[in-house]
Order: sequence, then structure tokens, then C-alpha cells
Amino acid sequence: MHFSIPDTQELNEGNGSSFISYNIHINGIFHCTVRFKQLHNLNEQLKREFGVDSLPIFPPKKLLPLTSGQLEERRSSLEKYLQAVGQDFKLMSSEVLHGFLLSAQQETAIIDKKDINLDVYIMNNYQIKLRVSSFDCTEKVLTRALKQINLPIEYMQYFSLYLIKVDNPIDIVILRKLLDFESPYLTQQVIKSATSIVIRKNYWDTNYDNVLMTDPIALNLLYIQTVADVERGWILTTNEAKMHLEKLKTRLAKKEYIEFAQKLKYYGFMQFSQCICDYPQPQTKVLIAIGDEELSMRILGPGSLVKEGVFRVTRMRCWRITATNSKVNGENGTYSNNTQEKSSLELSFEYLMSKDKLQWITISSEQAIFMSACLQMLVDELLVKKKGIKKRDCIKSNGKLSYMKRDGSCQLISIDNSFIDSSDEQDSYSENSYEEAFSIKTLQEKFLSVSFKNGREFVENHAFEGIGDDDL
Repeated sequence: MHFSIPDTQELNEGNGSSFISYNIHINGIFHCTVRFKQLHNLNEQLKREFGVDSLPIFPPKKLLPLTSGQLEERRSSLEKYLQAVGQDFKLMSSEVLHGFLLSAQQETAIIDKKDINLDVYIMNNYQIKLRVSSFDCTEKVLTRALKQINLPIEYMQYFSLYLIKVDNPIDIVILRKLLDFESPYLTQQVIKSATSIVIRKNYWDTNYDNVLMTDPIALNLLYIQTVADVERGWILTTNEAKMHLEKLKTRLAKKEYIEFAQKLKYYGFMQFSQCICDYPQPQTKVLIAIGDEELSMRILGPGSLVKEGVFRVTRMRCWRITATNSKVNGENGTYSNNTQEKSSLELSFEYLMSKDKLQWITISSEQAIFMSACLQMLVDELLVKKKGIKKRDCIKSNGKLSYMKRDGSCQLISIDNSFIDSSDEQDSYSENSYEEAFSIKTLQEKFLSVSFKNGREFVENHAFEGIGDDDL
């Protein structure tokens, strides 16, 4: 999971005093804004839960007001702290952290909890109308949606909610997988472009398809997604294959349709929009797809010429996310006084090209963070399959969870709901609590290099450790 704190802002408490807050982004999208003392309180709760030695170093308190240089240093230190937490299996599975992040998102929204209408879609645009709380987390919304279409509870773990941008009925872009501890409604409110929430399967190993095909509702969900991926060209077909699939579709032979599609290229892959890569040469236009334990790169040449390169996930030693600034030129392509800087995201991975040769490969894409998240999910599933490592279920807290609000008061919290007040007092984060609402900065504006624990600027791939001579 990728945390960043690209900027800070000064908020007015309403009594004439002000404070500095930190804008937290998760996987490329603004999530919440919090004070230093709130993160300090979170760190203290995590220490009680897991012990001091299990946590990264938290920046120290300061007695005097911070200078601009000290403020930047604290912002950077808090960012590194959260990034280290985000790379720790145990901490990221903690109910303490999940409760904090959901509560912080709720407080940042500066709205009262209310019942709202929320639409969730299946991949054929079938609309599931829900009546939920504006503070309900993803897991709760997903459960309600799947119950409404009568999916048995044992199959719910195989599906997740995804946030998509729809340019037209065929051309969609998957922005990210919604996290269990965030509110889908609140997340949608901070995104400027129109988005929809859709249900898609939540696994990479196609052997799980066999489990879903034993239940008619689960089979139908899998079939609808497969048909949609074929029609969008996300699964490649020949004319002959397409005709055969149309015949199966006409007969409503859902299981046979899926089994045939499983044999086609890019079945079960996540597809991304066209982007730029520095391999095999700089400024190469490529299409990226991730699945089947690999990152596939289709190189786009003149006309319909396409060359494919495959990078096995087990041969990626590590990867990282960075932001770069490039110059936007005039129409003639030359630099001028009107040249402006444009920030873009990059995913770089170090790949074992041969037995003794490691090479960095860089992909420039607005979806770089989602690509990284997909690689991590794929690796997690790979480790489960190969080494028996358990999935990242939420680790329950040993005691009551509390959340320190911006005004310093503490409230009991629940991972499934909003604040549980310990008194009848009105919440201090109501609509008029602050004179200045939070400003939503896009990640591309100020995103800094991702730095993880131990000072390393990359995500280590633990599946790489098991590579042997037979893999080369």
C-alpha cells in the first residue's frame, strides 16, 4: 500500500488559533487530513498492540513552533513513517490502523453521518441500488451489494469493489481497488472526474474459477465479467474464437463460455491504458497487462504492428514509485517561454534479465500506483500458494479502539461503523467546525519519491527470494 503526504495546510480551529494538518494520500487518491498529535496517538496505540520494536521510528515532538524547514522535515518524516507501516504485513492488517484510517476519513469529510443512496454496478452495467450510511466502509457496502443479489456468504471473499472511470460504455479505466477500511461514498466525493463503483473478482489464480462455477450466482458474476472483458478487447480473440464465444453466449452456456475464454490470451489479467516505457528504448508506447504471475508489455509499432515482452513477477527483485517533472512544449515541439512543467508518475522495477544481469525498467503512467498495487496483490497470492503464508485478514485489537479527533478529544470507534460517542455531545467535526475546508491536491502535483523502511526507496519482492536456476 502506498502512502504519501504531498503537502500540508493551515486550518483554523474556530477560536482564533490555527494548526498545521497533513494531507494523506493512499494509493494515489486523497484520503484524509490529520494533525501531528493524531498520528502520534495512533503510534502509541500501535506500540501498545505490537510493541516498540515492531514499529518504525516516529518523529519526535517539538516544544516550540516549527520553522518552515522543520515543518518540511516533519512532513517528510511522517510520510516515511506511514510508508514503513504500509509495507509491514502485521501493522497493515491491524484493526487499530484500519479504525484510525476510516475515522480520519470520516472526520475530514466535515459532514454528518447520514443515509445515502449508493449505486454499485456489475460489469454489464446492471445497477444494484443500496441504501447505506455515508460512513459505511467498503467491506460493509460490498457485503450488502452481494447479499442483495443473493450470493452465498462463502463466495463473497472472491469479489471486491473497484473504482472505475467511464468515458463511454466500452472504454473504461479501472482506477483502483477500494480498500476495506475506506468509505466508498467519501472516496468518490474527492475525485473530480465521474466514477462508478463496480464488482469484480478479487483473485489472480484462475483455479479459483472452479470454486465460483459451483454456485449459480457466483458463476453468473464471473460470466458477466468475462463477457465484458472480451467485448472490451481485454481478452484477445481471433475471429474464429469470437464466433464460437457468441454461439456459447446465445445458448447461455456460461460455464463453457468461461472455460473457453480461460484458454485465450489475457484472461484473468488487469488491463491498463496506453503508457510510455524506456524498454526496449526510450519513449516506447506500450500497453501493460498484469496477471498469470507476469507483467505483459505490448509494444505498439507502426500500423497494427505489436510486439510482446513478458516479465515474470518472480524475477522482479523490487519496484518503486516516483514522480518526475517534464516540460510541456508548444505545438512545434520546441522549448519556449511558455513551456510548463508537467508531473507524471513512474513505476520502475529491477528485473533479472539473465543469471548475472539486473536491469531497471521504467513505465510512465497515471496508473503507476495501481500497477504497483496489482503487483503486490499478485505476489501476496503467489506466496499464499507457494509458501502457505496466510492472507492479510484484519488482526483484531486486544482492547477497545479509540480515535483522537483534531480538537484532542478521544472517542471509541468501530471498524464497521462511524464514531461511537462516549457522550451525548455534538461531534466537533460538524460542518461549521473549521473556517477553511481541506484542499484536495492531486497526487501528481507534489508527489515525492516513495521511501520505505530502513531508508530503501523500493518495495522488496519476497517472491523473488525463491527463484532458482530453473527459473532462468
